[in-house]
Amino acid sequence: MPATARAGGVAATETGFAALTHVEPLRRRLAALDLAGFRLIRASVRVPEAVEAVRAYSTLGEHGALWMALGGAGAMLDRRRRDRWRQATLAVLAAQVISTAIKLLIGRRRPIVDELPALIATPTELSFPSSHASGSFAAARAFAPLLGTRTIYAPAAAMALSRVLLGVHYPSDVIVGAALGTVIGSLGR
Repeated sequence: MPATARAGGVAATETGFAALTHVEPLRRRLAALDLAGFRLIRASVRVPEAVEAVRAYSTLGEHGALWMALGGAGAMLDRRRRDRWRQATLAVLAAQVISTAIKLLIGRRRPIVDELPALIATPTELSFPSSHASGSFAAARAFAPLLGTRTIYAPAAAMALSRVLLGVHYPSDVIVGAALGTVIGSLGR
């Protein structure tokens, strides 16, 4: 191989390595921002009655139960649009399965901040992405044509936010889960 080609290969390798060295500081800054957002949101829940209300609502979203029940009820009660309800509900189920698979692959642990402990138990210690957020936003996107956008997005957003308020997800877990759910929910329309 000519020397110029080797030099070009070395230069390309050095350039690639230099590009990677810029990734780590950015990753650290994003992680610090994520933790700061977590602290800000999590610390905002101080009233015991509010904690109980958020905990009760969040529990309804476990494994997409609220959204699956809504889809099942819609399919039973709205015979004319039964197939649309079923398709939308399958999108919610798909979001739950896909987000869980991604969680297993990524393996990110839930937040552990001593002065801001989690306020709810979770079935796993895995955090990224939030399955509550992915299922909720899949439901919002898929059910919106059936229920109306205003009717469904507010409870979906509240469900997603509840996970940070309760201290079991970072904001980035919820943001990515919501984006994933929106994409998957689009398939259920």
